[in-house]
Amino acid sequence: MDAKLEVVVLPVADVDRAKAFYQGLGWRLDADITPDEPYRVVQFTPPNSPASIQLGTGITTMTPGSVQELMLIVEDIDAAREELTSHGADVSEVWHGAGLFADLRVPGPDPERRSYRSFATFADPDGNSFLLQEVTERLPGRVWPTDVAALAGLLHETADHHGAFEAVAPPHDWWDWYAVYLDARQHGSTPEVASAAAGRYMAEVKHIVV
Repeated sequence: MDAKLEVVVLPVADVDRAKAFYQGLGWRLDADITPDEPYRVVQFTPPNSPASIQLGTGITTMTPGSVQELMLIVEDIDAAREELTSHGADVSEVWHGAGLFADLRVPGPDPERRSYRSFATFADPDGNSFLLQEVTERLPGRVWPTDVAALAGLLHETADHHGAFEAVAPPHDWWDWYAVYLDARQHGSTPEVASAAAGRYMAEVKHIVV
C-alpha cells in the first residue's frame, strides 16, 4: 500500500508574514481557509514538489521556527540559490561535505558535482529552515515506478484532445502538442486549460496557427 508524505506543518508566529514570504518565493498557494474560528490553514507547494507545507493558526503546538533543515532537492544548486535569492530569500553560500554537520562543511559545491554532495540553506521569517541538496542522479531504489495504466489513460485523453486541434491545424509534429498538454495535465490543469496551453505553444513557439 502506498503511503505518501504530502504535507509538513511549519509553526509560525505571524501567518500573514509567512504567507507573504512563501508567495514571494513563487511557491503555489493551494489554500487559505478558516474552517472554524480561530483556526486558519494556509498551504503552499514548492515548484514541482509532490509535498506541500502548511502554516496557520491553531494547527500545531510547536514553537515558531522549530522546524529545521527540511530538504529541498534541486538539480542545479547554483541556479536554485540564484533564483531564491532573486525572490528575497537569504540563502547561504553553497558548501559540500556532510551537509548537516557544520564542522564538516567545505566551501563551494562538490568539486566533482557528485549527486547528494552539495548544499545550501535558507530560513523563513520565523526561522524554519530548508536545506537545498543537489541531486542529479538518484541512488538505486529512489526512482518511483510509473503507473502504466494511469499513463496510458492520460495518453488516450491527450490523443482525443489533440484530434480537435489536428483537424483544423496545418501539418505539424504531434509530439510538440502532446508534450505541452501532458505537462499541463500532470501539473494540475484541467483538460480545457491544457488544450489552450498546447495551442498557445504551437502558435507562439512552433508558429502553427489554426
